[in-house]
Amino acid sequence: MLGLVAGTCGGYLVQADRRPTKLPSLTQPLSPPAVGKTPKPLPAAQDRRVRTDGDLRKLLLKKPRGAREAEWVEGADGWMDLASYAEKYQKTGKKFSQYIHDEFRRAAVASWSVDDSYNVEIYLVQFHQEEVLAAVEASDTGRHWAGWVWDTNRWAIPGTGDGQVFVHNQPEPERNYGRQAYVAEAYAWRGDIQMEILITGSKRVSKKLIADLAKRQMERL
Repeated sequence: MLGLVAGTCGGYLVQADRRPTKLPSLTQPLSPPAVGKTPKPLPAAQDRRVRTDGDLRKLLLKKPRGAREAEWVEGADGWMDLASYAEKYQKTGKKFSQYIHDEFRRAAVASWSVDDSYNVEIYLVQFHQEEVLAAVEASDTGRHWAGWVWDTNRWAIPGTGDGQVFVHNQPEPERNYGRQAYVAEAYAWRGDIQMEILITGSKRVSKKLIADLAKRQMERL
């Protein structure tokens, strides 16, 4: 035991007398730059995020010549908050809570009336989509319920994947703000934006009308 203690003490004394060993540098030389051309950033005209993160109202279809603005749609200067958007649905509170969960960001709306024969409403609803892919889910929900209406025809919107238009062949009571009306709907999505189109009229809405509006609106996205 005395030998072990003496050896340990001797080792410490020898180590204490030695000069400290210099540690290697923590920094490392930089790697040489990659060879070849790096891709240039997309111009604003081709970068979709530049358009959709800007003024969303500029992506809405314009009111056609001869049509008049719809006064029954709530929206300040083309914007619609979540409370106003949820009021479009019968179960307003449930819709409001659902869109809070789905990270509602903002909504833009355009609406007009043509010769008192039919009314058009176009909504672009944008989501944050940090946790939920809400745009595609909202579009799926709209298509699901539109397809459940009895005596309804549906067609695909070209170039949208799963976007569809729906023409209901029978009038719906109290759909047009308390009056019986024929209805056509369209639902599609692109990125973080859901598109919704609603047409109500005194006569059955033609496929050509709703399909053309939906196709042109999606092209603007």
